[in-house]
Amino acid sequence: MVRARGDVSGRSGGDFVQLMNKEQDLFDLPARPVGRTDAGLVSCRPGRVTGPAGAARGVIVALSLLCCVAAVAAAPDFTALVERHAPAVVTVRVLAPPGAPPAPGAPWGEQGPQLPDDHPMRRFFEDFLKRQPGQPAPPDPSREPVAHGSGFIVSADGHVITSHHTVARAGQIMVQTSDRREFVATLAGSDRHSDIALLKIPGEDLPVLRFGDSSILKVGQWVLAIGAPFGFNHSVTAGIISAMGRKLPHENYVPYLQTDAAVNRGNSGGPLFNLDGEVIGVNSQIYSPSGDFAGVSFAVPSEVVQRVYRQLRQDGEVRRGWLGVMLQDVTGALAESFQMAAPRGALVADVQADSPAARAGLQTGDIILRYDGQRISEASDLPPLVGSGTAGSVVPVQVLRAGERHTLQVHLGSLAGDDAALSPAPAEVRDGGLVLGMQLHEINAEQRARLQLPDYGVWVAQVGPGPGREAGIEPEDVLLLFDNVQVRDRAHLQTLLSELPADRDSVPVLVQRRGQALFLPLRLSAK
Repeated sequence: MVRARGDVSGRSGGDFVQLMNKEQDLFDLPARPVGRTDAGLVSCRPGRVTGPAGAARGVIVALSLLCCVAAVAAAPDFTALVERHAPAVVTVRVLAPPGAPPAPGAPWGEQGPQLPDDHPMRRFFEDFLKRQPGQPAPPDPSREPVAHGSGFIVSADGHVITSHHTVARAGQIMVQTSDRREFVATLAGSDRHSDIALLKIPGEDLPVLRFGDSSILKVGQWVLAIGAPFGFNHSVTAGIISAMGRKLPHENYVPYLQTDAAVNRGNSGGPLFNLDGEVIGVNSQIYSPSGDFAGVSFAVPSEVVQRVYRQLRQDGEVRRGWLGVMLQDVTGALAESFQMAAPRGALVADVQADSPAARAGLQTGDIILRYDGQRISEASDLPPLVGSGTAGSVVPVQVLRAGERHTLQVHLGSLAGDDAALSPAPAEVRDGGLVLGMQLHEINAEQRARLQLPDYGVWVAQVGPGPGREAGIEPEDVLLLFDNVQVRDRAHLQTLLSELPADRDSVPVLVQRRGQALFLPLRLSAK
């Protein structure tokens, strides 16, 4: 119990310390004199600290206690949220397909020693255990889980949301509810691009979760995750929203929520709650050098999940809007080469033939600044917006072309699978000359047809010292555009180079590299 000796305002340090002392001695130290200083006697006794040192120590203790109290007061109490909504969270186990081999190195039975496959005593222990009365039969590989994750019920009749990567290789999917009932689930649909899958289990009047609005979240808000990390069912962890709209490699259609709530293997597919008990995300991925939680995890925002859920439930698949362009970021160097004041937008590196973009008039070298009225700051902003569109809808797209802004009307198509990569580089080319430090060769009609190249462009055979190497051009690139002009051959490139204004320091060049179009900033200081 803390004793207060009246009003502490204006009192000495020793009085303040006595305010903080407990009846049972706050500092459990042996009584001993410390010595005399110029400011007076300093002594230490259980429950008594006097003098200037005592004042300082008292202030430290007081501040520490106040910080602890403030921290406890600031942290929310999640108990009511967990008690109310945890029953709708499930555990998902994926069983191996029939006939699958047992996991390598797995011991036979639970009582035998865990020995390597090539250990000379392994066979002895297996045979010995098999002869023991009451020893259980060897495990059936088809009943051994090959993956486990989490999920949550979204309809009273048994629709369950989980992650696509958990159930992607399933032989059989088992769902265990909070009351330990286990169901065989059917896969109603799955979407690789959003990492969302929809399961169906038998049931009625099941507990369900409701979605919240992830678009109004703010960085710093509290969130709560419930799932089965490492198979520990209904584990609860809390954290905050660390960032929003994260773009991950090879994940073009999801602006992920980043959180520091502890998420590990087995949490995938589980819900991420706000303080109102609404699902604002589905836990999907972690970033970690070890594979386990390192303070950075990612969730699919609820606005994406709901859109995917509706399509999977109704059609069993997800259809996305399709534009038909290949994009790259506008870097500072590229912005300078395009004579932009600052880097922004999505640079169109390629336009697919007979695509919605081509029919609307988009061109290679255009920089998309706005899509359907929304500002595009970087290339990764565009795919989620396009993907969320509906095939057949008309969308205004603002582009920067040759320093002028144009607005094009695009009739969105429907995404029909992944883009196919182009063929490798040609093996034979006709010799050319040296331009900007590059050995250039012409490409014949047969090679263009095999590579699916347009009727322009030159082959980069070698790159020596000079502007080409400094720009990042590599051997086997195909140089397609120079300052947004199609390069017909080596001589044409030299003409384009000679016609540039004397004060032009850099230009954008477009190359095709291993089937992918890529803009590079070419500085002309060494031309």
